[in-house]
Amino acid sequence: MNDSITSAEWVNPLRDPRDLRLPRIAGPCSIVIFGVTGDLSRKKLLPAIYDLANRGLLPPSFGLTGFARRDWTEDHFKDFVRENVIAHCRTPFKESTWTQLAAGIRFVQGTFEDKKAFERLSNTVAELDRDRGTRGNHAFYMSVPPRDFPIVARQLADCGLSRSSEGAWRRVIIEKPFGHDLASAKALDHVVSEVFDPSSVFRIDHYLGKETVQNILALRFANAMYEPIWNANYVDHVQITMAEDIGVAGRAGYYDGIGAARDIIQNHLLQLLALTAMEEPVSFAASDLIAEKTKILSAVRLPRDLAAHTARGQYAAGWQGSHEVVGYLEEKGIDPSSTTETYAAIRLDLDTRRWAGVPFYLRTGKRLGKRVTEIAVVFKRAPHLPFESTATRELGKNAIVIRVQPDEGVTMRFGAKVPGGTSMEVRDVSMDFSYGRSFTESSPEAYERLILDVLLGDPPLFPTTKEVDLSWEILDPIEDFWSTLGQPQPYRAGTWGPEEADEMLARDGRHWRMP
Repeated sequence: MNDSITSAEWVNPLRDPRDLRLPRIAGPCSIVIFGVTGDLSRKKLLPAIYDLANRGLLPPSFGLTGFARRDWTEDHFKDFVRENVIAHCRTPFKESTWTQLAAGIRFVQGTFEDKKAFERLSNTVAELDRDRGTRGNHAFYMSVPPRDFPIVARQLADCGLSRSSEGAWRRVIIEKPFGHDLASAKALDHVVSEVFDPSSVFRIDHYLGKETVQNILALRFANAMYEPIWNANYVDHVQITMAEDIGVAGRAGYYDGIGAARDIIQNHLLQLLALTAMEEPVSFAASDLIAEKTKILSAVRLPRDLAAHTARGQYAAGWQGSHEVVGYLEEKGIDPSSTTETYAAIRLDLDTRRWAGVPFYLRTGKRLGKRVTEIAVVFKRAPHLPFESTATRELGKNAIVIRVQPDEGVTMRFGAKVPGGTSMEVRDVSMDFSYGRSFTESSPEAYERLILDVLLGDPPLFPTTKEVDLSWEILDPIEDFWSTLGQPQPYRAGTWGPEEADEMLARDGRHWRMP
């Protein structure tokens, strides 16, 4: 390979850039994972890296370094990586792929406070440059709690790992949450930006890596039939739902005190709102996408009466399918007097010409009826002037529903005549597109796409500092209001949330969709 190549992306000189069948492949580089023994790394990051290698999207010389406090040898760490790759990888496990990947695997033992451990890490990175040809290109993945971001960032700076030589790059990947309010988010950004150039900071929101989230842009802007009706003239309201059927699932230490709104609405759901409501970008380049998303987040208006247009709840004991489950306050590690919400719903409005008067309802919760994430664009009722009043009594509002997970696809709900009989009777029917049935290749995991984008230096799917700040500006007043209230309203596990969430929509003459 030509030693003069320093780009993040290796470019095939025979490649026609118009041929979309040829994938973009990361150039010489490595990734260092802090918190490599945690759940996120075991179940998502390590399998995603293997799957990228298996798809031929990583260079043969790729390096992977784990940093953890465990007293392991390099062989122990390789066994750990292999075990978790086999357990969680999406693509078939191949010995040839593993052998190539394992040759670049390294392990550094130490704590975040240990300067000598970071000196060993610096030596390991230099060895990868020398022996594997990674050429100074290194990404640092902070799969650690936010409280540890500052010390890791400063240690990287002190040992010289945050600085790159000419023609090479250093990047840092930060997992959510990006602070717990606007002030802490700004403080965190200040620490990280002191060490890394802002253009080298990648904030991971794994929802933005999902194929169906990206398909929002294709659905809206690649099809002539949707964009003319994607506005207040035709749309009655929009519902964005992320429901989970699990409880805190061993995350009590993280979740208690954070809650559903900070965990999900501040990042995932507000990003989905921005993509659903944004104007058409000039291009899909990062700067153009970010500009349009930022405009939408800047235009969000909170309801004047937060008591009437927000709702929160906390799951109580009940049944999840055929299993009896305990309530949130009975979960291991949860303070019995905790006021942390496990369900949150809010109404937001947008001060834009396109969306004036169209409410956006966002809801998320744990221990709900099923696991589902969807965006439902619900249209205004047709006048139905030609029909008898009885002909359309079973007809609801038209809707376009984008299913993000688990059954990725798009459903259109519209009215059709009931066959048979002599009278005109119209009922709701659905027309369905499913990724699984329409494409032979399964969708990559979100982390595959996002890790590759970091290695390529491609930032469209990563929230910027401005977007993060705007999201906290939206949520902070709601959190401040909720902090003045008492215990969240309980709801039985396996149901669809507290009664006050239904009452919230009923005040507007609407109701929640049943996913």
